[in-house]
Amino acid sequence: MNIAARYVKIVEWSDEDNCFVGSCPGLFYGGCHGEDERSVFAELCQIVEDTVKLYEDENKPLPPITSGYDWANAISTLASTNGN
Repeated sequence: MNIAARYVKIVEWSDEDNCFVGSCPGLFYGGCHGEDERSVFAELCQIVEDTVKLYEDENKPLPPITSGYDWANAISTLASTNGN
């Protein structure tokens, strides 16, 4: 498995920006944005792969992986406790 696949990638709608925003918490700040959710996800995946390669090329240790924490259920639980 590609190490980039072990980082959680999030694409969400932003009312403030009026577009989809993609991010990869724990690996980098910022991300990408656009009007098409699938295109944003594809671009985000490429950015994650490029970032991992940059770390490897510079012999820097990668931040801890973010997969394997059942984020979907954690977010769902958080949303339901906040009345959303």
